[in-house]
Amino acid sequence: MSKQTPGKRVIIKIGTGVLTRDSGGEIHHAMLARLSQSIADLNKAGHEVVMVTSGAVGAGLSTLGLTSRPKEIELLQACAAAGQARLMHLYESQFGHHGLAVAQLLVTHDDLRDEKRSANVLATLNALFPHRKLIPIINENDSVSVYELKVGDNDILSSIVARLIDADLLVLLTSVPGLTGPDATSADDIIRVVENVDSVLDFARDEKGELSMGGMASKLQAVKEAVTHGVETIIASGHNPEQLADLVDGNGIGTRFVPAKS
Repeated sequence: MSKQTPGKRVIIKIGTGVLTRDSGGEIHHAMLARLSQSIADLNKAGHEVVMVTSGAVGAGLSTLGLTSRPKEIELLQACAAAGQARLMHLYESQFGHHGLAVAQLLVTHDDLRDEKRSANVLATLNALFPHRKLIPIINENDSVSVYELKVGDNDILSSIVARLIDADLLVLLTSVPGLTGPDATSADDIIRVVENVDSVLDFARDEKGELSMGGMASKLQAVKEAVTHGVETIIASGHNPEQLADLVDGNGIGTRFVPAKS
C-alpha cells in the first residue's frame, strides 16, 4: 500500500499510564493536549499518523461510579462503552485546535486475524489516508469483545496494524523511557538500540499500572511481531511527547528496535 505523502507512515500507540493520572482513571488533560500537539506537528511535517489508543476502560470508570478497574468482563465492557465516547470527544476537541478531524476504528481480534475482515479494515484506512486533515484513531472494541476474543492489549494490536498497513515506524509510548537491561542502575539507564529482539526478551520487568493490561513483556512481544515483519519499532516515554518528531527522524530518547531485513 503506497503512502500518500513523502513522509513516513507512523503508528503511535499511547498507553493507559500516559493518558490517565491515577488508578481512578481520571484523564490527564494536559498530557492529552501535549500529545495532540506533537501528533499534529507530525501531520504538518508530512507524515501519515495512525494512533492506537488505550484509556477507554479507565475513562469510563467515573461514569459508572467505580474507583478501580473491575474484574468482571461485563463491567469492563460497560466501562469501555462509556469511556470510549468520552475519550474520542476529548481527542476530537484537542485535534480541532490544530485544524484536524479524527476518525475512529473499533476492531476485534477477528477483524485483524481474518483475511477478509482485515482487508476491510485496510480498505477503510486506505480511504482515510488521502484526507490529510484527519487522524485515524484505532482501539480494540472492548464493549463487544469477550475474553477469548481479545487481542490481549493495545501493544499487540498496534503491531498487527503496523504490519497490516506496511508502516515505516511503530512508536510505543509508555510510562518508562525505554527498555532497561539486567545491570541497569535506574529507569533512565536504557538500552538505546536492539539488533535482535530475541536477545532481550528476558529483560522484561512486568511492571504495569492498575488500569493497564500490558507490561514490558507484552511490549516486547509486540516489538517482535512488528520487527519480524520489517517495521522499525521504538519504546519511549509518553510523558515526553515533544520528542515525537525527533523519534521519527531517528533521534530522541528511547529503545529503538532494528527491523528484520526483507
